Amino acid sequence: MDYMARHAELRKHPEHLVPGAITVISVRLPYWSANAKAADAQLSDRDAAYISRYALGRDYHKVIRQRLQALADRLTEVAGDFTYRVFTDSAPVKEVVLAEQAGLGWEGKHTLLLDRQGSWFFLGEIICDLPLAQDKPAEPHCGDCTRCIDFCPTRAITAQYRVDARRCISYLTIENRGAIPVEFRKAIGNRIYGCDDCQLVCPWNRFTPEGDTEFAPRHQLDAATLLDLFAWDEDTFLSRFEGSPIRRIGYERWQRNLAVALGNASPTPEHVRILTEKNTQSSPLVQEHIDWALMQLTASY
Repeated sequence: MDYMARHAELRKHPEHLVPGAITVISVRLPYWSANAKAADAQLSDRDAAYISRYALGRDYHKVIRQRLQALADRLTEVAGDFTYRVFTDSAPVKEVVLAEQAGLGWEGKHTLLLDRQGSWFFLGEIICDLPLAQDKPAEPHCGDCTRCIDFCPTRAITAQYRVDARRCISYLTIENRGAIPVEFRKAIGNRIYGCDDCQLVCPWNRFTPEGDTEFAPRHQLDAATLLDLFAWDEDTFLSRFEGSPIRRIGYERWQRNLAVALGNASPTPEHVRILTEKNTQSSPLVQEHIDWALMQLTASY
């Protein structure tokens, strides 16, 4: 995550992203799908594939950019031409801090934005030169609760409001381009794209509202098995994930993640057979993780 350090000054000064900017319009869009298979049920099944709830449907980058552009167009109709740019997890913007200042919630101890209806929402911004009234910042309401810290599978939340990305399953399965460190592979379990544990245990998420239908599960990803997904070839991967955030990690990392999860699955001859067959067809990166998975499975016999 070297880009975080490279763009530190821009993150501190959003006005440098949009010359003349004096205002940040911060928005949020809920994505929790109440109709999806229960996350706990999917996580507890060793042979199931767990995908972070935010990635089950359409790519939020596209959806929120379109919505923000529509909002900017409407503001132009009302206020006249103005200078602006729209953002959603697409530039060095301190989204949580800005959303907190806008009164949309507070920073939870897991570093995500949180309010009395939970944390299952995306953030977006319009940075502009419109002179709008300032909102009152939100007050924190985490109290003494440390469930997000206590339940992190890899102990990535090293202290309140501090996450070590090198230990975070979301980073390891999505941003990380190389091998997943051996020390974290068992803890990853069946999480093949991202991790929601810190949100799933948060008491405030008991009150989360139904999310936007754009993010409802597609291709039954909320109930998929590891073997079903591992059987996809690259063309199937690209086709099924058209318009999905998962497509961005590419087929190789997808196979890498699945290999690790299969190493944590039920130690059956079928799992061993399929991993062995796939091994000869895979890249060196994927082969490394398949070899590890086979060691885990055969050691359980």
